[in-house]
Amino acid sequence: MPEYPDGFAALVVALNTSMVNEESLNETLQRVAFIACESPIGADHAGVTLQRATGPTTAAFHGDCALPLDRAQYAADDGPCLTAYRTGKTVAVESIADERDRWPKFAEAAGECGIVSSLSLPLALKTEIVGALNLYASQPLMLDEARVHLASLFAEQAALAVTNAELYFKTYTLTQNLMLALENRERIGQAKGILATRLGLTMDDAFDLLRRTSQRMNIKLRDIAEHVTNTGELPSLSE
Repeated sequence: MPEYPDGFAALVVALNTSMVNEESLNETLQRVAFIACESPIGADHAGVTLQRATGPTTAAFHGDCALPLDRAQYAADDGPCLTAYRTGKTVAVESIADERDRWPKFAEAAGECGIVSSLSLPLALKTEIVGALNLYASQPLMLDEARVHLASLFAEQAALAVTNAELYFKTYTLTQNLMLALENRERIGQAKGILATRLGLTMDDAFDLLRRTSQRMNIKLRDIAEHVTNTGELPSLSE
């Protein structure tokens, strides 16, 4: 088994903090990028690539060079980060200058930023590739077996943290929306009952009155219902 550089245990503990704290997805991604640069891997710039509806995008980064290097690859539709994302394989580049023929736009951007080495790793959860972690260094990286393996283990933990954060906030958002829908339904029900009692209407007719008032005044139905529950009356155009 490879011997890992000092600090690996602390690295994993720091990353896993995002799994027990209620961080937003953006906060988790920023944590991943920052810790990657603080780790023994040796990079000083990091970007997290995720697939979105418009294509791959850098969802978080640390260091001034990560974003322009990622974007150079997106513009060319090629580069180590996209290769790692698309193939699910780690792409280690000790000398970016030596890859000028293969990735000219990436090599050009790296030269402008003073970046000499890169390490791109897929963010994979079981068989699903959820993104890529892109590490860039202004000093040559010694990408031996132990260091690459360390980075791969970090990427595995990062993928889990990112997936957990995304799942948590999707679930949280869905729960909040369901609670809001229930609250709105209850408020509308109360307003219907008030109007039905005051005006001698059926519940269906009371709801139709709420709906027509909402359309006529261009006010959301739940706001019309809240006004009725608070005042006992429909709002007027003069209000």
